[in-house]
Amino acid sequence: MPAVKKHRIVDSITLDSIMSSLSDSKRIDGRGLLDYRDIEIETNILKDKTNGSAKVKIGDTEVWAGVKVETANPFPDTPAEGVMTCNAEMLPICSQYIEPGPPDEDTIELSRVSDRGIRESGMIDVSELCIKEGELVYSVYIDVAVINEDGNLFDAVAYAGTAALLGADMSKFTIEDDEVKMLEERQKLPIKSLPISTTFAKIGDKIIIDPNADEQEIASARLTLVTDENGKYVSAQKGKPGGFTFDELKELSTISKDKGEEIRNKIKEAVENGA
Repeated sequence: MPAVKKHRIVDSITLDSIMSSLSDSKRIDGRGLLDYRDIEIETNILKDKTNGSAKVKIGDTEVWAGVKVETANPFPDTPAEGVMTCNAEMLPICSQYIEPGPPDEDTIELSRVSDRGIRESGMIDVSELCIKEGELVYSVYIDVAVINEDGNLFDAVAYAGTAALLGADMSKFTIEDDEVKMLEERQKLPIKSLPISTTFAKIGDKIIIDPNADEQEIASARLTLVTDENGKYVSAQKGKPGGFTFDELKELSTISKDKGEEIRNKIKEAVENGA
């Protein structure tokens, strides 16, 4: 069932601890300002129910992703291209601040940002999803469920979605006498890129990466950057009313590329181990 998010309250003791730690350029959990929590990635967790799947944990944040590949009619304006959509859902079990109901603006933003990173990077070559132009194409659906929410869902959802896609497959087909026949033989999705999301938060005059839920709540500004393996920026999302200076943006751009390469290798390794 869809869920809506209630306002998170950060108590004064936690707030004072966070601010005191940041004044010493440390985090309340012992991390440095630009350190991620432990990232765990496991693939093929829903092997018999999906074409590809992955579980990602960043600290206590946990999300599961599943990929389904089906045949469908193409859109009229793109008759020779397949279809790809990404959707994220926050389950009521993921946090005491989430309760059943229609998705709120945060959940909608999470889905759109995740979809945009994959789409704009050209991760999937949708032209190679065409089976018969104007008649039949593959449709790739990525569904991500938030199991436990402790901040930085943008990165967690992105990593789960890309890991699930990287390990996903689809049926091969043949065309005989102008008739499409789906085969039992499988093939990998036409993956052309591996986009990586990195999310920063600004608290006072300090900028941190991978904010946990409390840090995220008290931050004045948030920025998510998505890069591909060539270091190209494919999408960005600014959140919260505060801002970043030009010099801060330059520094975050460099950090995003470096962290992106580290996490990209981690996703590739997880997919190889889960194959």
